[in-house]
Amino acid sequence: MKRFIFDARNGVHVIDLGQTLTCLQAACKFLREEARKGGQILFVGTKKQAQQVVRDVATSCDQLFVTERWLGGTLTNMKTIKRSMGRLREIEQMIEDGSINKYVKQEQSMLKRELARLIKNLGGIRRMEKNPAAVLIVDVKREHNAVAEARRLKIPVVAIVDTNADPDLADYPIPGNDDAIRSLRVLLTAVAENITQAKAEFETQRARQAPVAAAPAATPAVAAAVPPVIEPVPVPGIPSAPITPVAVPPPPPAPEPAPAPTPAPTPAAAPEPPASPAQ
Repeated sequence: MKRFIFDARNGVHVIDLGQTLTCLQAACKFLREEARKGGQILFVGTKKQAQQVVRDVATSCDQLFVTERWLGGTLTNMKTIKRSMGRLREIEQMIEDGSINKYVKQEQSMLKRELARLIKNLGGIRRMEKNPAAVLIVDVKREHNAVAEARRLKIPVVAIVDTNADPDLADYPIPGNDDAIRSLRVLLTAVAENITQAKAEFETQRARQAPVAAAPAATPAVAAAVPPVIEPVPVPGIPSAPITPVAVPPPPPAPEPAPAPTPAPTPAAAPEPPASPAQ
């Protein structure tokens, strides 16, 4: 973390805000690209100072968040997490359609307490159907389990790191004070604005592509010249099969008649010789 510290005064480390701005811009650019592709960003901040800020910012840009407790296996054991999410939806459906009234009051109270616990732990990630495109963590030292799971699954980590944390644990570290609510709000609001803008671009692009995909394929104006299939007249005792006539090319045009030859003139007959006198 030494490279991000500007100075130390009276035992208090002062972070270089120039590097904070540079790292924040790099992180926002990466998150903007992921959101433009339709990826989800998971915000993680369970410390008391960060809970409300993380919840508000993640909700404003419609992303996933964890603010109460990081459940072991949230990313690496997705099967169990989805089972718990299914249970959450099941109890909500029971309350909605009134089927919970079939149980006695004690069982209803137990189900409602279970629902409150599930919402508290999983309410922010109930829409997570697959691993997120990136994880944004506040205080990598406290959220070491989340960092370990993300790195194991090779999910990019964006983190706000304080002077007591290791910035090498994050792919995109943002040096900043993770204990001050105002500092967290400034940094996370900048991130949320970029994500919101990129998500709007993604929705616009998807809306443009939807009519094109829904339009039926254009049929050719002229069908291929395929001879029709003639169904033969059935004759008892003789199997029949459709007959496909063979296309016969049209006959060539008849040649023009040649002009009749002009007859040659007949020569005149020679005169007969006179008869000789009788002897």
